[in-house]
Amino acid sequence: MKEIARVAAPPPADALCNRIIGAAFETIMKKGFQATSMLDVATRARVSKRDLYANFPSKQAVLAACITSRAARMRLSPDLPAPTSRATLAAALTAFGATVLREVCLPPVMAMYRLAIAEAERSPEVAEAMNASRLQSRAALGEMLVRAQVCGLLGEVEPQHMTEQFFALLWGDLLLNRLLGVAGVPKPAEIDRRARKATEEFLGLYAKATSNGRRVAT
Repeated sequence: MKEIARVAAPPPADALCNRIIGAAFETIMKKGFQATSMLDVATRARVSKRDLYANFPSKQAVLAACITSRAARMRLSPDLPAPTSRATLAAALTAFGATVLREVCLPPVMAMYRLAIAEAERSPEVAEAMNASRLQSRAALGEMLVRAQVCGLLGEVEPQHMTEQFFALLWGDLLLNRLLGVAGVPKPAEIDRRARKATEEFLGLYAKATSNGRRVAT
């Protein structure tokens, strides 16, 4: 009986896209955005130009996908416990702040964000991806702050305002200095210090007071 030849199934679309995004990120970091062609990306990803264009219609779309994939790393871990006390809230805020600082301060990420800023005016999709990156981390933090308010840990302040305040305390001038290249990558100890300090100052501003006027105890 003649054996029927089996045809290998094509890779899942998500796996193919991830491979293309990874190859694009590496190529752009090596050659720069302007010098990178779609052929360069296809060659490094080991896909045909037809498959590349089927998933990403332009180089700007590839860049937007790179930014979006990086933004996903800054989301709060889904297995972080919901804050039920000041101690768990402080731990979650500190972990979140350290994650954001650690990821965004990486040289490749800084380079990608500079590219996104440079291309934002000419390429609306890049600007949208950049804005989505910013909003994702803020939305994750905002959700946690709302849960903390429900538990009575934070005062009745607009969550969006508290979110912006936390980021301001977390970054200070560091983000601008990193974008300008006048500050190096902070050491792990500095990242932890910044995240803890931002958390302490944030809770000092917004932790809900008890009936005797004291802040909620740890």
